[in-house]
Amino acid sequence: MKALSFLFGLRVRVARAPYLVSGLLLAVLKFAIDTAIVYAATGKTWSPLGYLVPSIALRTEGIGSAPQAMHFALVACALPFLWVGLSMSVRRAADAGIPAWLGLAFAAPIVNYLVIVLLCILPTSARARWTPQPASPYRMAVESEPPPAIHERSGVRAALAGLLASIGIGTAMLWLCVFGLGTYGATLFFVTPFAMGVVSAIVYNFEQTRPLGRTMVLSLAGTAMTGCVFLLFALEGVLCLAMAFPMAAVIATVGSGLAHTIIRYSRKPQAGQSAAMLVMLPALAFGEAKVSQPTLRDVTTSIEVNAPPEAVWPNVIGFSELPPPPEWFFRLGIAYPVRARIQGSGVGAVRHCEFSTGPFVEPITVWDPPHRLAFDVTSQPPSMTEMSPYRAINAPHLEGYMVSRGGEFRLSALSGGRTRIEGTTHYTLAFSPETYWAAYAELLLHAIHGRVLAHIKALSERAPR
Repeated sequence: MKALSFLFGLRVRVARAPYLVSGLLLAVLKFAIDTAIVYAATGKTWSPLGYLVPSIALRTEGIGSAPQAMHFALVACALPFLWVGLSMSVRRAADAGIPAWLGLAFAAPIVNYLVIVLLCILPTSARARWTPQPASPYRMAVESEPPPAIHERSGVRAALAGLLASIGIGTAMLWLCVFGLGTYGATLFFVTPFAMGVVSAIVYNFEQTRPLGRTMVLSLAGTAMTGCVFLLFALEGVLCLAMAFPMAAVIATVGSGLAHTIIRYSRKPQAGQSAAMLVMLPALAFGEAKVSQPTLRDVTTSIEVNAPPEAVWPNVIGFSELPPPPEWFFRLGIAYPVRARIQGSGVGAVRHCEFSTGPFVEPITVWDPPHRLAFDVTSQPPSMTEMSPYRAINAPHLEGYMVSRGGEFRLSALSGGRTRIEGTTHYTLAFSPETYWAAYAELLLHAIHGRVLAHIKALSERAPR
């Protein structure tokens, strides 16, 4: 229990040596867990260099196709490590006698390495105090100072100020990142919600400390209302906001909880820390825009058909109209395949795979009947039709951020005159954190593949032989 309290709690101070040793052991443990997950899903491993150099390309290089369950598992396993890193960094900063707020920079990419090194170097300060009085969870650690008052009333003005601060940060960062820099990166989806939670907690608790539950609910409300503002002004649609909300809500709540804890333990003004965080956000956004580059990913789905490859091949190169999709997410606006036709034959022919939002133009690069068909993608339609209170919106992410680079079908003969078809899409995803968004992307791609392959199967099995 002591070990768990040390790692996950917020009361125990963290000295330099335990911080360094725990950090190294946890880094090795996380690498081992992630490697096990990736190996179980793909039979391959991530590059260890990807853990020293913050590059998704280095981590995923050579993995190839991976099931979407792998991405969900990686995200779920990352959350406890994120909390431990944040909580220990905050307590280590307090133990070193520097503002505990500096520990929150653990959540900022690249900057976190500098903070970790600093926290591993600084010794324990004799003046540092981080232990609250057990009689009241809101009492200050410093005996000579009275405990901060807990406001029993609703604090409507403070709550409104906190909401406005949260909405203002989120809206400003959306304009900067998306419409200014053209990026949907970790600064927007990860660091910004964290900052929204932290700043809303600072504003709400600035004059007097209010309960933790109200502070965290306020951060959650601020995140939801920011999404409503995006929707109201047609900056984003319902689907994108719905996919981003789970991550943003969790991160904003964590940020507000940590900020509330720091406020409880230190009665120093927080205005300077808020200002520093607001300056850091644009700097991170500009830095990410300069260095970010999407990783080429593969998604493969397979199906077995009760027909030989020769009977399946004609339905691979082109197929008749598919029935309406039963899946609920396709009916909400996600693009889905409708039919496919081909002009010409052999390498150089052009296949047109028509989706609900328009056609993919696919020049053939490999023509090996009845075994393999491969193609590039030179033109593609929007990935979805966004739901919105307005007739139509043109959110930037609809085109150019999830891009199909090519694909292929492989047909393998099985015993009994059967065929295994493997459909693969090569794509890039200009959203970050990539592991989070790839979980959604590959779930949808598998659904699209499954729809096409099931139709090819039905056509092939009822065709005369």
